[in-house]
Amino acid sequence: MKKLITASFFAFTLALTGCQNSPTVSQKSPTVLQNAAEAATPVRVGSPAPEFTATDSNGKSHKLSDFKGKTVVLEWTNHQCPFVRKHYESNNMQQLQKDATSKGVVWLSVISSAQGQQGYLTPQEANEQTKTRNASPTAVLLDPNGQIGRLYQARTTPHMFVIDKKGVLQYAGAIDDKPSTNSADVKSSKNYVSDAVNSVLQGKAVANSTTQPYGCSVKYGS
Repeated sequence: MKKLITASFFAFTLALTGCQNSPTVSQKSPTVLQNAAEAATPVRVGSPAPEFTATDSNGKSHKLSDFKGKTVVLEWTNHQCPFVRKHYESNNMQQLQKDATSKGVVWLSVISSAQGQQGYLTPQEANEQTKTRNASPTAVLLDPNGQIGRLYQARTTPHMFVIDKKGVLQYAGAIDDKPSTNSADVKSSKNYVSDAVNSVLQGKAVANSTTQPYGCSVKYGS
């Protein structure tokens, strides 16, 4: 039993190291870079999702309001974070993307890592990353100044948001209920994002509309 506990602790320590010792996995963890503006205008489920304009990895500009009339998923990502790798190496994230977009959902992956920080990618690198991991987002939005991330108070990678066709935020939080880096946990997890997307598409209330996100902290610049 002692050896098992030691091995488990060592494995989790490695996961934290991969996140540069900054995962958010409990409700006691502090919100990353919550400034006065964020505190004054908190992002709330049931309220209009904050408008933003962003450039994707192909140089195309997108506004959230351009997608009004469609369900939108925002996925904060960092390819070097072990919590993110869990969902991509198991093909879980790719399958969620494919399932959602096949139903007409707009899926936007957002990279808010600042230049020089873990997870930062140039446009070319972002496209290569999408290709090599066989991802299927509608677009990859580059947010190196952290403007969109801070606007949404994105805390972790992954951190997920689901917006309905009227532009109202209907889900915010974790991808699932298993806050680990173990790919084997994906099969037995309750996927909050899948449930939220399906509920929104069916015009139903989201059962678990706000959950605690888990993962590595978003690597904002100073």
